[in-house]
Amino acid sequence: MFDLDKWQEIFATINKNWLRTFLTGFSVAWGIFMLIILLGSGNGLENGVRSQFAGDAVNAIWIWPGNTSLPYAGYQPGRPISLENEIYDDLERSINGIDNLSGRKYLNWQNFVTYKGKSGNYGVLGCHPPQKVIEALTITEGRFINDIDMKEYRKVACIGFDMKMELFGDEDPIGKYINVGDIPFKVIGYYSDNGGERDVRKAWVPISTHQRVFGNPNRIDAMAMTTGEATIEEANSMGEEIRDRLSKKLHFDPADPQAVYIRNGAEMYQQFMTLFANIRFFIWIIGIGTIMAGIIGVSNIMMIVVKERTKEIGIRKAMGATAKSIVSLILQESIVITTIAGYFGLVAGVGLLEYAAGQMEGVEFFLNPEVDLRVALSATVLLIIAGSLAGLIPAIKAARIQPVVALREE
Repeated sequence: MFDLDKWQEIFATINKNWLRTFLTGFSVAWGIFMLIILLGSGNGLENGVRSQFAGDAVNAIWIWPGNTSLPYAGYQPGRPISLENEIYDDLERSINGIDNLSGRKYLNWQNFVTYKGKSGNYGVLGCHPPQKVIEALTITEGRFINDIDMKEYRKVACIGFDMKMELFGDEDPIGKYINVGDIPFKVIGYYSDNGGERDVRKAWVPISTHQRVFGNPNRIDAMAMTTGEATIEEANSMGEEIRDRLSKKLHFDPADPQAVYIRNGAEMYQQFMTLFANIRFFIWIIGIGTIMAGIIGVSNIMMIVVKERTKEIGIRKAMGATAKSIVSLILQESIVITTIAGYFGLVAGVGLLEYAAGQMEGVEFFLNPEVDLRVALSATVLLIIAGSLAGLIPAIKAARIQPVVALREE
């Protein structure tokens, strides 16, 4: 049953020593504040990294040529390695477990593209049809490039959503022609991509057309493939098989780390998720440690309060107050201080995260730094437990005070 007199007494005691109460509550508020900020920041970084992986298939293997760093079979180090159409065909035939394989051909990262007086700088890349799966592209309208486009060297392009909006606005781009420099390409579709702004500022064209129109007719700048349901270990084994195959075809030492760079997307994703799991663990350790420091402060203050009120407690017991009522009084006072202070810290932390989210909008590696409902509920439970723990020892000490001894206190 709600005891108004008891609550009035608790708030009167708090108000009587408001500075001491404020400083004690601040330590608790700071602990919750830091826990929320650290958790929200960790979530923001994790969401940012996840969004980058969302732009590509997680089970992808990427291959880039480099320069040899080791001599091999009479070849000197420093020799550039080149990927060509024959290498693409060989890997497609010889490596088991490849679901989708695509080459990439770059023109420049920024190319001058125009349409009816509108213009902008965009990436124009050549690829094979499976690039749609590897890049995890979502076709909004129209289609992606296909095998017929490849065989017939068609000048067609599937453009990113940002490119579509900047050049066409609300106009339907399908069937219209954009100019890459002085070369016209027919738009056959446009897409969205969760990988960030840069990924929707591209135009994908058939790699066969790209090679013929922009030079280097047999050259491939990079390759990528998906590995289906392969485990990380199986994908790593596939990567080593690819390296061995390329070393035989391109004449470099298989142990040369700089001749060819191979990145296993699934392994990188797993490493990042393990890293963030460890970060969350340490955040909770740091946050709980900070809160515990506040709890100790509250407990010390409550011990002082009990010492100051020893005579009063003795009088209460002499007049028939039970040990339970004394414990309840001290515990409630402790819980009130920690809960109110903790919620101030909780609100301040969430507010700062909301402000940071607005200020950092557009930063691809920091996205939605939020704290979910489960964490808020956990913080609430933690506050109640903290308040109980902080007042428990002082409450027990108060309950054990003997009236005769207490009344002798000056």
